[in-house]
Amino acid sequence: MTDTLSVRPIEQQDFAAWKPLWDGYNAFYGRSGDTALPDEITQVTWKRFFDPQEPVHALVAVQGGEVLGITHYLYHRSTINIEKVIYLQDLFTVEAARGKGVGRALIHAVYKEAAAAGAPRVYWNTYNTNHTAMRLYDSVAEKTGIVVYRKMF
Repeated sequence: MTDTLSVRPIEQQDFAAWKPLWDGYNAFYGRSGDTALPDEITQVTWKRFFDPQEPVHALVAVQGGEVLGITHYLYHRSTINIEKVIYLQDLFTVEAARGKGVGRALIHAVYKEAAAAGAPRVYWNTYNTNHTAMRLYDSVAEKTGIVVYRKMF
């Protein structure tokens, strides 16, 4: 990996490189095998990245022509800000790229998007057992201490 790492918006021709990363991300969060996401969700998610009416966006980290990481983020309204904020929903890199600045570059690219859009806040969550990622997150953001609750239907 001697070429410069770059981050750019995802493109239609990235599907074949994006899909294994998407699958790896979902497997990490327990969505594989019997609990895998239906293919329809993957297809709709992919289409949303290219629909200008959707608030969902995707970036890829590329080095030497290889996609090493992905991030998905979305803009939404908030009751505590006038401007829309960004939820960084997904972040995943190939195993060989971990610890080499790919995740950091993707996060900073989302920060750049937020600044350009006037979004005052970028936030995300992860499992409290995701210690490897949390070392990075602790260096680029503030840990809020918020606990997430959910009810699935």
